[in-house]
Amino acid sequence: MHDFDDDGASSPYSRKVGDRLRVIRKQKRLSLQEVEATSTEEFKASVLGAYERGERAISVPRLERLAKFYSVPVDQLLPREDISEPESDAAGAPAKKLGIDLIKLNQLSGQPFEMLSRFLKMIQVQRQDFNGKVMTVRGIDTRAIAAMLDVPVDQVGARLDALDLLFHP
Repeated sequence: MHDFDDDGASSPYSRKVGDRLRVIRKQKRLSLQEVEATSTEEFKASVLGAYERGERAISVPRLERLAKFYSVPVDQLLPREDISEPESDAAGAPAKKLGIDLIKLNQLSGQPFEMLSRFLKMIQVQRQDFNGKVMTVRGIDTRAIAAMLDVPVDQVGARLDALDLLFHP
């Protein structure tokens, strides 16, 4: 008896999950053997390697334990491209992307704006998007920006607009 679904092994999704598990492990600067030793052999190197290669599907409870071991939210162990943006908001209106005017942002001073600027620079590096004038933020980015600006997530656009930071083509 196995704690995984044989049909899930070697599927494209299992390989994507495996790639993500490997990325997180490497970000933590751990070898497969170090994970085995540090986890008091809960995660055997051979089994974790099979998960990472997509040869074996990981169960949800084990995924949760691995996330705790790596000290990351469970969703960080799942493939990022499979996290889709809603095409509409809760009210059914089309979800609009927020374009932030980077030139105007760089003219503002103060901790929230410096933090926002650093955050957007990090996104630029991740996306390899260096136009330097406008940054379009996604839903997942909006949550972090809400925390920086100390507003509810659904008011980020209005707050950015009030600060004259929304880009209007």
